[in-house]
Amino acid sequence: MDIFTLWLGWVLVGACGAAIVALAYARSALIAGEGAPAFVVGCGWFVGQFALTLWMRAQSAVGVPFGVASIGLPLLAVTALTAWLALRRNRGSIVALLRDAPRRFLGAGLVRRQRALWLALVAWIGIRLALLLLEVLRRPLYPWDAWTQWATKARVWFELRRMAPFVPLSDWLAAPAGSVYVDAAPHYPATVPLTQTWSATLLGRWDDALVNLPWWLSGVAFGLALYGCLRQLRFGALAALAGTWLVLSLPILDTHVALAGYADLAMAAYLTLAALSWLRFVQTREWPDLAIACVLSAACVTIKNPGIVWVAMLVPGIVTAWLPRRGRMLAAVAFAVAAAAALVLTETSVTILGYRLQLDYDMPWRGLFDAYLAYANWHLLFYGALAVTALGWRRLLQPEVAPFTIIVAFGVAFLLFGFAFTNARIWVEDQSTVNRATLHLAPLIVVWMMMAFRAWAEGLRNLDSPGDAVAPREGMMPPA
Repeated sequence: MDIFTLWLGWVLVGACGAAIVALAYARSALIAGEGAPAFVVGCGWFVGQFALTLWMRAQSAVGVPFGVASIGLPLLAVTALTAWLALRRNRGSIVALLRDAPRRFLGAGLVRRQRALWLALVAWIGIRLALLLLEVLRRPLYPWDAWTQWATKARVWFELRRMAPFVPLSDWLAAPAGSVYVDAAPHYPATVPLTQTWSATLLGRWDDALVNLPWWLSGVAFGLALYGCLRQLRFGALAALAGTWLVLSLPILDTHVALAGYADLAMAAYLTLAALSWLRFVQTREWPDLAIACVLSAACVTIKNPGIVWVAMLVPGIVTAWLPRRGRMLAAVAFAVAAAAALVLTETSVTILGYRLQLDYDMPWRGLFDAYLAYANWHLLFYGALAVTALGWRRLLQPEVAPFTIIVAFGVAFLLFGFAFTNARIWVEDQSTVNRATLHLAPLIVVWMMMAFRAWAEGLRNLDSPGDAVAPREGMMPPA
């Protein structure tokens, strides 16, 4: 019975978020577009998960103990209200969305060979997710950070039925017994531990394996949301599914599903969806896109401390999309200013977000080569990125591709700066932090690769069809 309650509680969270997203887009063209069912369900899961943690924070702040009813009943009420409002605003599109979802899942509209490949990829992803579910449900909480920095908070909050403060060791030693608590990272945000607290509350007990169900659900939802976003970027159904498969098959991402308990999978998903939502808002100028982008960006900041930096990395790409003519110049200026400011900070030996800056340049090239190109953490992702750069370098700053190029460039610069000028270099050589930090950016790298490759392929088609080229203006001499 407790397992059923666990699943039901998380289905409620996903339904709440999906209803909120459906209401936001009820009168938008997106709700009737390709990939809409996958986007509403997938993005809705992350909106619902973040909403859950906000409600738990508010509930703890006013002194209401955590419980299935005290948390679940308000979520149920919000779900029912938002679903009713969404149907009232646009019943036809919402009903069509629900009706067409199974047909689209089976690859309707594809030709025979494409449909066979579609179903093969769906089966591949489904089998992989099924195996990951077995891992999550049977494997106890894995050691290291998940054991010492994240679940510690969740266990305490579940037992106390409220959020108790975590403080550094010196403050804990000076405080009255039982008033505050300590773990290896008391400054870490509360969003991820609160998801485990909700799982334990649904179970009525602490279970080192079952409290991690949200990690598997996040993997499923991320795949759905990413597929929906790729369809909105004008990729065909098969190409969008292939891109989703590329992301979900990354070994390090699968590891963060199977060895659940870290915050990096959530960071990667929220950051990717926030970036795509911001860029969609620039195109549509519709308030639902702005609202969803703001919610997802706020979630990034509350998941991990570097989240605020990752959100800042999106700004140059957003400005480039908003101001195509001046955006690239502004991005270059921002990059120069950020580099100069970072180098100035290294002279002060300050500590930012837990990382100690230092002026000594010592890039751990061997560790980076092993992580990205030699070991099996990423399959051929970075070889593919190098190949796409070599093929399409002339088109990386085209209007449609430039925002993604600049976001990825700033993200890579942030990673390399951290590895070269902070104590993070130690965790590159031992292959720990380097892969977890890179996971935050990896899905966006896949999307950028797809955008750049498509631009290159379209350029080749234009060369093969000279009749489609733009005629020279009057007075222009044709090429010799």
